[in-house]
Amino acid sequence: METFLSVILSDLATKSIAFLINKCSKPTASNMEERLQRLLLRAQIIVEEAEDRLITNQGMLLQLNILRKEMFRGYYALDRFRCRGHEEDDAKDHQVSNSFAQSKFNPAKRVRFFRISGHSLQEQLQQVVGSIEVTLEDMSVFVMFLNSCPHLCRQPYSMHLLLDKCLFGRQMEMEHIMNFLLKEDSPGAESPGVLPIIGRRKAGKSTLIEHACNDERVRNHFSQIVCFSDDDLKDAYMVTLRHCGSIKNENQCTGGKRILIVIELIRDIDEAVWRRLYSASKSYVLNGSKIIVASQSDKIARFGTTQALRVELFTEEAYWYFFKVRTFGSMDAQEHPKMALMAMEMARELQGCFMGASIYSGLLKANFNARFWNMALASIREYKQTNLLVYGTYFENPWQASEPAYVRTVNKISSEYLVILDEYQTCSVQNMVLCRTNFARSEAEVPMLSMQDFLFGSVRPQGKFKVLAWKSHLPPYYNHMFNCEVQRKHHVVAKKKRSLELCS
Repeated sequence: METFLSVILSDLATKSIAFLINKCSKPTASNMEERLQRLLLRAQIIVEEAEDRLITNQGMLLQLNILRKEMFRGYYALDRFRCRGHEEDDAKDHQVSNSFAQSKFNPAKRVRFFRISGHSLQEQLQQVVGSIEVTLEDMSVFVMFLNSCPHLCRQPYSMHLLLDKCLFGRQMEMEHIMNFLLKEDSPGAESPGVLPIIGRRKAGKSTLIEHACNDERVRNHFSQIVCFSDDDLKDAYMVTLRHCGSIKNENQCTGGKRILIVIELIRDIDEAVWRRLYSASKSYVLNGSKIIVASQSDKIARFGTTQALRVELFTEEAYWYFFKVRTFGSMDAQEHPKMALMAMEMARELQGCFMGASIYSGLLKANFNARFWNMALASIREYKQTNLLVYGTYFENPWQASEPAYVRTVNKISSEYLVILDEYQTCSVQNMVLCRTNFARSEAEVPMLSMQDFLFGSVRPQGKFKVLAWKSHLPPYYNHMFNCEVQRKHHVVAKKKRSLELCS
């Protein structure tokens, strides 16, 4: 009995001492924040230096992608941690216009936002710190090899200016495309090579392709770059490729006659049509020519002579980093914690939509005050709630939907809704060559009315009209347009009732 009690007391004493040591050595929240900030600075230095280099090694690109994701995750956790102390003040102090009084921050939503998977924010912060430390330790060899990679010809911009001129977070995808285009065909390989690019609507497929086509190495490698749309792929054009499509670039100085064919599909392409197209390309182009075909459909993967490239939407952490940098610009979000909290909630509500980020980041930057930002957040929530009521649960992500969408004005005319009937693109001056194609229209169609004019201004258009949603800052520099009309509230309510009746 004495031996048994001795063992129990010894075990209790050991556990008590271990508990006290663990409690005393546990880092404070402030220490964790400072530690994470230092680690993120180291990660950012490596990432920005790597993005300024021409990296062709796939292993290095994969390792860089891992570090970049950890950096986004770290900044996301850090910003959430810094916003935590302003929840109650924000709920008390934020005042909104009468038409959007219901848009005050919901405490229940904030609890869910700052506590995920049963872990406290401080516990998550500690996990992120540990993960980034391990990743940085593994980067020593990467940094050594990085010194041997040549510099890209790029001006030393700040990050918020760099995002206006360069792709964000797509270095690995770009190198995948470049490797396919510039790699010489091996003996016996099927020619021309075909690279399928698959991704959701507005995931960035066209932007990736445009950047690849504008690369000097690609322009020097191919004598001609020809673009095709769905309308070019009609049966009547399948006999030859010489009389359809749009010539994007010609280089008579190129020694060979290699051709790059770019096909961007909106609809599915029939396999028989594809076989005729591919057969025509074999008789029209020389060895070394390449084909890129982009679509939302997984079906095009079987057309490829190489593994398909899948373009995914950004993670929540990466999207927040993008949205924050675009919105705050050269300002430090840490100096505006309440507005950073609103920005984070807007980024979450936008669900990774690049068009939403481009529209709202520009508006927020131009109207840097809490009242306007709160109204912007209210308009985003109102947009989602209205369209979910109209269309039901299948309208899961309103930002990616193709149905007519309903947007309420953010002014005293609360009984009016802007109905977005459809969306299309027009060419900008920087990319007028694309205006010869069937899938883009002329910049002459660009109206003076913008989304800001309607949502936050006093403009009251009548009937059907066009709205400029945003101008892309990256190639192919499209103007994104909406065909719209204004409807009174009772029309929208009637549509909601019909939708509910159908669901029941």
